[in-house]
Amino acid sequence: LAALEKETEKSARYKTAAEYLSERDASQQQVVAKSRKMLKIVESCSHIARSDSTVMLYGESGTGKEVMARYIHRNSPLAGEPFIPVNCAAIPSEPLESEFFGYVAGAFTGANSRGKPGLLEIAHKGTLFLDEIGDLPLSMQSKLLRVIETGAVQRLGSTTVFQTNIRIIAAT
Repeated sequence: LAALEKETEKSARYKTAAEYLSERDASQQQVVAKSRKMLKIVESCSHIARSDSTVMLYGESGTGKEVMARYIHRNSPLAGEPFIPVNCAAIPSEPLESEFFGYVAGAFTGANSRGKPGLLEIAHKGTLFLDEIGDLPLSMQSKLLRVIETGAVQRLGSTTVFQTNIRIIAAT
């Protein structure tokens, strides 16, 4: 019974984290576009949303890449699942791998005694938006490429592989 209560508590904690990170804000529901070029981009994103492809958005800072990523997610079959935005430039390089992949108890000095799910695990069945992906070290980019190719995620210090099903939208 205690194990069941622990798992229920852990599940609720993950759900709370996913909802917090998803920032379901009604004010961000509409894309405002008036120019012909922008309307064409919105139309393209509508088509992209229906596929399950990994997406790369390019644009200058402040052009609305996250707005378009959210639009794609909201108009996709994954709309009811988490949308997890990550600013890759804001994560220090030391904890980068543990933030993405998570870790098990005792994986390294200073690790949480209960372990921790990574962003890839939290985003399972949803969308992971990686903003400023070009700022990630190449070694981390190659590890993410492996996840895109195989769907396999392994927490640091674990021998268990978790098959994840996420859509990745990256921006730079």
